[in-house]
Amino acid sequence: MDVKEAIDSRRAFRSLDPVPITDEVLSEVIESVRITPSCFNQQPWRYVFVRDPAVLEEMFTALGRGNEWATAASMIVAVFSEKDDDCVIKDREYYLFDTGMATAFMILRFTELGFVAHPIAGFSQSRVREILAIPDGAKVITLVIVGKKAPELSPLLSEKQVQNEKERPRRLDVEEFTFHDRYDG
Repeated sequence: MDVKEAIDSRRAFRSLDPVPITDEVLSEVIESVRITPSCFNQQPWRYVFVRDPAVLEEMFTALGRGNEWATAASMIVAVFSEKDDDCVIKDREYYLFDTGMATAFMILRFTELGFVAHPIAGFSQSRVREILAIPDGAKVITLVIVGKKAPELSPLLSEKQVQNEKERPRRLDVEEFTFHDRYDG
């Protein structure tokens, strides 16, 4: 699979089958993150890869309503960073951008390896911090839910989530987000 195929096939599926994620798979994914570019090579991203069943059970208590489907995860990746760990040039804070790039590389590598890697926003940041001992100054940016796509739809999905499993949600038309030479939106 090339990068274009990984981008095209990446989907935020919610119907998951839990499968073991080997140390070898995890090492390959981590290496893809390690070489991600960042402002002045600061590499502000931090990840906690949660595979231990007992810790996963605790992490499930941090999930927000509507993310019950994530209890079938093989792994949850907590993504966090601190502003002071990256460039701040005038009023531009790069840590969120750089961590986002690294996380996108991670998601694409998981996709290439045949996994679903679904970032979510519905979680308690304070609960995640508490469970994983993440420092108070760090911003927990997202959780990435990792597993294998299940052949059957999860019974925990809402009607809208079922529809999104069956068909990729509408994407913006190119003209809605691209501009040439000047923003004219």
